[in-house]
Amino acid sequence: MSDTTVDEVALAAKKPSRLPLIIGIVLALAGGGGGFLAVQSGMIGGGSGAHTEEEHLAGDVPDTAPLPQVAFVEVPQITVSLGPHSDVDHLRFRASLEVPVAHEAEVQGILPRVQDVLNSYLRALEPEDLRAQGALVRLRGQMLRRVKLVAGEGRVRDLLVLEFVLN
Repeated sequence: MSDTTVDEVALAAKKPSRLPLIIGIVLALAGGGGGFLAVQSGMIGGGSGAHTEEEHLAGDVPDTAPLPQVAFVEVPQITVSLGPHSDVDHLRFRASLEVPVAHEAEVQGILPRVQDVLNSYLRALEPEDLRAQGALVRLRGQMLRRVKLVAGEGRVRDLLVLEFVLN
């Protein structure tokens, strides 16, 4: 036998079959279609918690508790200079306090104290405190804690940051 016929026979024997690839693709498509059908029909993934549009229109929406009676007391805008070590000159801050309606007048009466404690805290901040990731969440928690100390237990529910601008 010559070398060319041996090489042709060897190449024909080494050629891989494409049958496993085709079977894999067909099974993947069948599995994907079956999964789609199972989710769409509600057999998998949210059968009890998901509501269809017809259920919402029919009025089968679960009852929710009424919102608590709260009032919002606006804290006047505070502008704080950040010092010589900061590349930002000023911080402009505005907030609102969420209070129970029964304590609204009391919190209005101590608003100068609240403004003083916020002003003192914001002036003590370093520039790194303002740039850190999640800084606003941490600062908001610290300010709320200080306001609750000034206002007294149960008078302030939350501090809502309305404006926090560095310029």
